[in-house]
Amino acid sequence: MKRVMIVGQPGSGKSTLARLLGERTGLPVTHVDHIHWQPGWVERPRPERVEMALAVERRPDWIFEGGLSDTYAHRLSRADTLIVLDLPLWLRAWRVARRTLRHYRRTRPDLPADCPERFDAEFWRWIWDTRHTAAAKNRALIDEAGPGVAVHHLTGPRAVRRFLSTLDAGHKSGQKARHGTGHD
Repeated sequence: MKRVMIVGQPGSGKSTLARLLGERTGLPVTHVDHIHWQPGWVERPRPERVEMALAVERRPDWIFEGGLSDTYAHRLSRADTLIVLDLPLWLRAWRVARRTLRHYRRTRPDLPADCPERFDAEFWRWIWDTRHTAAAKNRALIDEAGPGVAVHHLTGPRAVRRFLSTLDAGHKSGQKARHGTGHD
């Protein structure tokens, strides 16, 4: 596991999983929100976002969590591990509400400086409007992954914990954790 692509909709746990994987593996973590946003919630121009993402994807090792589907094909062609977090809308909505309350008026670690957490009706509308299309696009990556890509389709918190425990078991035994190419 040297290049890990993590995708999922808002509230699916991408940032948390990326951070935990980074701690366990020592791989550098990139949060797409650092590419998408500039301080003060200013959206970075698309061509600049794409080039920044491609620069990360060209590195020898990384954990890259988040969207920016313009670079999915390139990212997936470089990834050796694909993790699709495919959690139900009700759970994701609860998590987004919880993190908003927890970090309200403060910047979360997976966001750039001066992007304090806030209640944003447009963001909630986007979560609702893309609940089916974004999930389908993420699931389609599973079929697009090449034969050398370990694919993990995680559909709930228990599946995420099980996935992490396989990594922990590998570290405790001094062996590399084994990951199948099937769907978890």
